[in-house]
Amino acid sequence: MPALPTLAPHIRTPIPGPGSLALAERLTRVESRNVTCTEPTPPIFWARAAGANVWDVDDNRYVDLVAGFGVAAAGHAHPRVVAAVQEQAETLMHAMGDVHPPALKVELLEALAGLFPGAGPARAVLGSSGSDAVETALKTAQLASGRAGVVAFEGAYHGLTYGALDATWRPHFRDPFAARLAGATSFARFGDVDDVERAARACPQPVGAVLVEPVQGRGGERIPKQGFLAGLRERCNREGWLLICDEVYTGFGRTGRWFACEHEGVVPDLLCVGKGLTSGMPLSACVGRAEIMDAWPPSGGEALHTWTFLGHPPGCAAALASIAVLREEKLVAHAEELGGVALAHLRRRLNGRAAVSDVRGLGLLLGVELHEAADTAVACAEALHRGVIVIPSGDAGQVISLTPPLSIERDALLAALDVVAECIP
Repeated sequence: MPALPTLAPHIRTPIPGPGSLALAERLTRVESRNVTCTEPTPPIFWARAAGANVWDVDDNRYVDLVAGFGVAAAGHAHPRVVAAVQEQAETLMHAMGDVHPPALKVELLEALAGLFPGAGPARAVLGSSGSDAVETALKTAQLASGRAGVVAFEGAYHGLTYGALDATWRPHFRDPFAARLAGATSFARFGDVDDVERAARACPQPVGAVLVEPVQGRGGERIPKQGFLAGLRERCNREGWLLICDEVYTGFGRTGRWFACEHEGVVPDLLCVGKGLTSGMPLSACVGRAEIMDAWPPSGGEALHTWTFLGHPPGCAAALASIAVLREEKLVAHAEELGGVALAHLRRRLNGRAAVSDVRGLGLLLGVELHEAADTAVACAEALHRGVIVIPSGDAGQVISLTPPLSIERDALLAALDVVAECIP
């Protein structure tokens, strides 16, 4: 039994309700108009969350099948994570992360080094977001290899800060800022090891690293064929490139392994993590093999790569508590087992459905791809009206993304998936 059992949806008002409509109107007066989409239909505004449930400001209750963008691995507001944050906030809210660090930073770095795939020593740099982790990995790769060029993949999403954006595929994100981008990335076809060599030859800079999501998340829950990641590892070894695995989305049990690269027994040179690391606090990390991370020179008192909130104590406390919950509640194995059940259930429910082009998944990272993005948008909106939160993914928004909390119970998940299936035309 999970710490916070999932309750069925309960919708009291039209969606969005009057409270959400009022907040949306207020928001448009004070937030940049490119952040939150409020037209033609305003969003719901969350008020609280627990386990796999979310309540909006109108007290409508939903089942969350996206875990807040994959963050709530242990579930929303897991009591152990909440208690860890509360206790830490009462004793030390902030420290001087790279000058006079919090003691807790050491404990978290030790935990991350212990989780790093493979048996060798590892080191890490903490950040606040997935983009931070990718920026750290790109800088590390350049220092370690002496080469600035990177091969990334079509469909990739690595973040929107300038270094990460240069390796993010979608023109929607890149084009407005193209003049500021380094132009040091070449893109290969996702899942095609042989195309990496072509992309490397086309790269404007000598290639030092290959940056890959073992499973693409925002790119549409795209799962490559078995052997792709192992093939990349072999190719990187042969060419002298570093292998960077961006597991911000797939890490910490999402695919039924602690890290998705472990499905093929691949040890990356650098590993980017975030989202499910803390189950709710903004914290990330780039973890790497010690000999690669040691390309950074010793600090002489002015770190080359740091920020004010590095090793934020409540975030570190949340991460340690969330890792403990994943272990003690066996949520990684639960994700593997329940993910297989959920995938089979979806495929049965959607078999022969004309609007559906594919149903795929690995662990509790599942996607239903429709032929038309417009149908995906309608299905997501209808599911919300019925009390189930799902979102579109994929370059054209054609995939229904399903990444529930790893703690969700079997019956609750299957009932929510039935709602989604009924909303697909």
